[in-house]
Amino acid sequence: MLNISHNQLNKKVELTSFKSGKVIFNKHYYKQLNKFLLAFTLIILIILFLPWTQNITGQGLVTTLKPGQRPQTIQSQIPGRVEQWFVQEGDYVKKGDTIIRISEIKSEYFDDQLVERTNDQRMAKASSVVAYESKVDALNRQIAAVKTEQQLKLQQAKNKLLQSHLKVKSDSIDFEAAKTNLEIARSQFNRIEQLQAEGLKAVKDVEEKRLKLQETQAKLISQENKLLASINDIINAEVEISRITASYADKISKTQSDMFTAQSNQFDAEAQVSKLENNYENYKIRNSLLYVTAPQSGYINKVLVGGIGEAFKEGDKLISIMPEHYDLAIDTYVKPIDLPLLHLKEKVRVQFDGWPAIVFSGWPNVSYGTYGAKIVAIENFISDNGMYRILLAPDPEDYPWPKAIRVGSGAKTMALLEDVPIWFELWRQINSFPPNYYQPNKTALKKDKK
Repeated sequence: MLNISHNQLNKKVELTSFKSGKVIFNKHYYKQLNKFLLAFTLIILIILFLPWTQNITGQGLVTTLKPGQRPQTIQSQIPGRVEQWFVQEGDYVKKGDTIIRISEIKSEYFDDQLVERTNDQRMAKASSVVAYESKVDALNRQIAAVKTEQQLKLQQAKNKLLQSHLKVKSDSIDFEAAKTNLEIARSQFNRIEQLQAEGLKAVKDVEEKRLKLQETQAKLISQENKLLASINDIINAEVEISRITASYADKISKTQSDMFTAQSNQFDAEAQVSKLENNYENYKIRNSLLYVTAPQSGYINKVLVGGIGEAFKEGDKLISIMPEHYDLAIDTYVKPIDLPLLHLKEKVRVQFDGWPAIVFSGWPNVSYGTYGAKIVAIENFISDNGMYRILLAPDPEDYPWPKAIRVGSGAKTMALLEDVPIWFELWRQINSFPPNYYQPNKTALKKDKK
C-alpha cells in the first residue's frame, strides 16, 4: 500500500488477524531474502574496496624481435626471365641454396663469353700500359743522354772560347810589339835620313832603313790582321755556344714532348684498363646473379612469380621466405593518451588468439591462459592508425610462450599499471578519466640495467 492518506489503516486494523495476512507475514523465505540482500550488499561493499590493477589494453600481432628474423621477400637485382625453379612452396632451404635460375633479357648481355672477352680486352689494354711505360722510360733515358751530350758540347765550346780569348791576348801583345817596332824603325829611318842629308851616312844605309821600315809596317798590318781574326774566333765560339744551347734545347723539348705524349697515352690506357676491370667485375657479379640463392636458412612461404619464361623487372618480388630461427615478439598499439603511462621493461600480459584463456583484466594473478611479456621498444612517432606502436618480448621470469605460436597471429595485450580500489576504477570509468599517471621505481630500473 502507498499509505498516502493520513488515516493509516495498518495502525487501526491488525493484518495478521486475517487469513491471507497470516499466510504472507509468516513465510520463512521473506526473512531469508532480507538476509541474502543484506549479505549481498556487504559483499558488494567489500568487493568495492578490493584492489584492482589498472591496465591498458591493446590489439597486436605476433612478430619477431629482430628485423633479420622477420618474413622477407627475395628480389632480383637485375631484370630477367624465369628459366628453372629448384624449390616449391613449403620446402626448407639452407643459406646459399639455389632457388631459381634466370636468364638475361637485355641484348647487351646476351653474349655467353662476355666475361672472357672483357677479360681479354683488359689484358690487352694492360699490355698497352706496360708498352707505354717502357716507352716513357726509354724517352727519359734519351733525354738524360741528350743532356749529357749537351754538357760535353758546351764544355768543348767554352774551352774553345777560352782558347780564343788567350789567342786574342797573345795577338794583342804581338800587335803592341809590332807597333813598338814600327816606331823604332821610323825613328831610325828619320835619324839615318837626317844623317844622310848631313853627309854622314850613305844613300845605301838610308835605303836599308827604309826597307826595314816597310817590313815593320807590313808586320804590324799582319799582326793586326791576326788580332782581328782571333777576336772573330771569340765571336764564333760564343755563337757556337748559343747554337749548341738552342740545338740541344730543341732536341730535349722534342723528346720531352714525345715523353709527355707517351705518358698521356699511358694514363688513358690505365683509365681504360680500370674501366674494363670495373666492367669485368660487374659482368662476373651479374653472371652470379643469374642464380637466385637463399639469403638465410628458412622455409619457402609463397612463390610470387610463377611459370617458366615469365619476365620481371629488377627489384620485383620473386619469392617469400620465413627464417628458420626467430625470437617471437608482439607488435601492439596504444592510444596517445596512454603513451606516457608506458615505460621500458614494464610487464604486460598477453592473450594469444586461438589459445583458451580466462582473463580478469584487474586481477592478473587469477587470470588463466595469459603469458608474460616486457616492453622492449616504444615508438616515438605516431603510426598511420593514429596510435603508437609498442614492441613486446617474452618475460624470462614468466611461463614460456607456446611453441606453436606463429608469426602473424593475433594477440591481445594488457599493460599493468597501479593497484587501486574497485570503486575508484568504476568511478574513473564512468567519468572517462585516464588511469593514474605514475612513474616506475627508478632504483629498480637501475638494478635491472646493471
